[in-house]
Amino acid sequence: MAKAVADDYLRRIPKAELHCHLAGTLRATTVAELAKKYGLPLPRPAEQLYQWPNFDGFLEILRLSALVLRTPEDFSRAVYEYCEDAARDGNLRHVEFFFNPDYFYPNGIDYPSMVGGMADGIERVGRDFGISARLICCIDRSINSPAQAVEIVETALAHRHELVIGIGLDGNESVGPPAIFAEAYALARKGGLRCTAHCCEDYLTPLEAPPTNYLICRDVLRCDRIDHGYNMLASNFVMSEARKDGLYFTPCAWTSLLHNRPHRPQRIRRMVEAGLNVTINTDDPAMFGTNLGHGFTTLFETIGWGPDKARLFSLNSLEGSWLDESDKARMRIDFRRQIAALDKEFGYENKAMPV
Repeated sequence: MAKAVADDYLRRIPKAELHCHLAGTLRATTVAELAKKYGLPLPRPAEQLYQWPNFDGFLEILRLSALVLRTPEDFSRAVYEYCEDAARDGNLRHVEFFFNPDYFYPNGIDYPSMVGGMADGIERVGRDFGISARLICCIDRSINSPAQAVEIVETALAHRHELVIGIGLDGNESVGPPAIFAEAYALARKGGLRCTAHCCEDYLTPLEAPPTNYLICRDVLRCDRIDHGYNMLASNFVMSEARKDGLYFTPCAWTSLLHNRPHRPQRIRRMVEAGLNVTINTDDPAMFGTNLGHGFTTLFETIGWGPDKARLFSLNSLEGSWLDESDKARMRIDFRRQIAALDKEFGYENKAMPV
């Protein structure tokens, strides 16, 4: 039986990536090369580096990989290599990178230098691939106390850079419930930064990462966007609230945890069917062995959606971005032009474009 949407269409439809951790984009070969350069021992060879038994094991390798980014040039390289791969594998047009400053301070680099390196990479990918990018400064609730979270935001505001447009909250949700970071988020909002947070992840049960965390992220942290969101499905009330709120969610089609892989597409399907604004993302693409094209093809093969949903996710990714309205308007024209050309090429023109 023919697929509802050709894989090549899904790979080539334009995309924005709104949930992508810079430390998780590093090619294993790049980690190994830089580790050797800096005399940093790795627990196993590059071809086996991105293997772990559980979520905490993943976080350990994520932080270890971050230790190889020690100079502005390393940060520029990380940005460039991700965008090079994502342009080829999924027609990336815009990306908003998460970065955790506390992962990199042990490397002897300061905040302005790491941001400057990423900004250089962003300038290069704009020139070479026509990709735009922004940065989101993150708090890791597994290692950062509420007071340290405030310090992270203070640093971002003291060294304000036009490409750093918001803050985020990641790490193990069960050890860092969102409400304890209210002061950091209030400071960020006062300073004009946008806000997002990892919420209701499915590596934890609804008891460990309860659906009500969404309400706290909305009402206490006053988030503009939510990362993940799967455990909200355990509460009809929370899902109803989320649908009315109209925030954008950034779930990821693939996960490093083998037992969750069969369930993730079905959870995303339920979020879409519930009327949430959903975008499709990669999270930690190099570490998870995925990319934007793979995420789309895996999701559509599992669910059986047609091209209307591919267009919806493409345009949602742009509408959910934190680009300013003038940049978004220009990119919207380009997205629609590319989609129309793909529809003609693949014979999907009779399917209405989403409004």
